[in-house]
Amino acid sequence: MEATVAKTGTEGKTWGGGTQPFNVSYGKMMMWFFILSDALTFSGFIASYGFSRFKFIDAWPIADEVFTHVPFLHGVPAPMYYVAFMTLVLIFSSVTMVLAVDAGHKMQQSKVAWYMFFTIIGGGIFVGSQAWEWATFIKGDYGAVETNGGRILQFLDTEGNRVALADFASPIPTDRVTHERKNGVWHYAEPTTRTTYDIAEVQKGFVANENLLIRTQYLDQDGHPIVLSREASIEKLMNDGKFVVEGANLRHNEYGHPLFADFFFFITGFHGFHVFSGVVINVIIFFNVIIGTYERRKSYEMVEKVGLYWHFVDLVWVFVFTFFYLV
Repeated sequence: MEATVAKTGTEGKTWGGGTQPFNVSYGKMMMWFFILSDALTFSGFIASYGFSRFKFIDAWPIADEVFTHVPFLHGVPAPMYYVAFMTLVLIFSSVTMVLAVDAGHKMQQSKVAWYMFFTIIGGGIFVGSQAWEWATFIKGDYGAVETNGGRILQFLDTEGNRVALADFASPIPTDRVTHERKNGVWHYAEPTTRTTYDIAEVQKGFVANENLLIRTQYLDQDGHPIVLSREASIEKLMNDGKFVVEGANLRHNEYGHPLFADFFFFITGFHGFHVFSGVVINVIIFFNVIIGTYERRKSYEMVEKVGLYWHFVDLVWVFVFTFFYLV
């Protein structure tokens, strides 16, 4: 028995089963299925982040104290300013995508091309900004000391301002032999990354500067990190300090709990991959618009399908921005 089929009114593609669900084409329906499955994936990531943050709420870093950098303004505290700029750029690119889809419905090729171009520029700025943010987060700014129990100790002056290790650490001349492969197990014990200062240099410089205090990663009842007295700071650093941490990676994090860095890399990286993929797809569609592919098809539905994906990526970032950076 031969199955009946129905053709769409735009591209002439066929649906199996004799009906056209929700009066949309096959390609658009599949895009909605993809968006739904991807939304569930992101929901799982954000829910995991919320659970971990709630579990370690007394040791979780404060986003306003982590994301304070702005390009070309080194040393100027501007909490969340650049992240807000990235968000606005992505939202603006979503607006230009709406205009591109609308122009496609009206078969206005030149307007579609221009709006697609602006969308690509916005996506490129966002991806570049996220790469810069990653680099800054990995490099770090102040440095810290990790204790034997895996806790982070940060350094402040008596006025409550953060102090970088470079401002007080006292270099100790040493004749260090580089681990070589011929030395066997000793070679493999060599750390994969080396910090600017070691724990002894930090301890020596801290004791010599009487205006320095230690701030722990734990929070008080008001939600502020606990600052130790001078005597307690010296005792904590000398007896419990294990090694120096600069920046963040998947194992150590100068800003606080290591899970914070793990979620930052995973969630923002997964979203950044989506944005980068969207930019690549938009570039392909843009050139197809330029050469008149969709004019010959008498339909700009492909622009609309890409637009659905782009709006989804923008919406996901709104949730990531809200729950990861703001809350």
